Amino acid sequence: MAFRPPKCSVAAIGNRWERVSTDHNRLLLQIERAMRTINQETLDPVFPELSLADFDPAIAMVARTRAAYLSEFLDIARACDGKLPSGEQIRRLRALRESYEEQIAAAQALETALQREYLSVFSRD
Repeated sequence: MAFRPPKCSVAAIGNRWERVSTDHNRLLLQIERAMRTINQETLDPVFPELSLADFDPAIAMVARTRAAYLSEFLDIARACDGKLPSGEQIRRLRALRESYEEQIAAAQALETALQREYLSVFSRD
């Protein structure tokens, strides 16, 4: 018996995919609204209204950690004088990198929360 494709028109298939796409978009919008509401209700009460001054200590901390990490790297390179670094030198460098990367991840999470308006902010002029 030969294969026979189902009887339907291209227009019917197009309409079905349009409906599915619309349903998916509607669901995605509902999820986005729910995420915003839940995150606002969870995060906003934990923090008072934030201003740029509230972020300065965190920004400075990340900058100091970056400086320490890069400084250690260059110090190790100078101390090695063309040789491989010791295990202890690598452990110190790794610890600084992990600290720096953790702080960057936290800063990015904060930035995302701000971009998505999970936190209230105001400007102090």
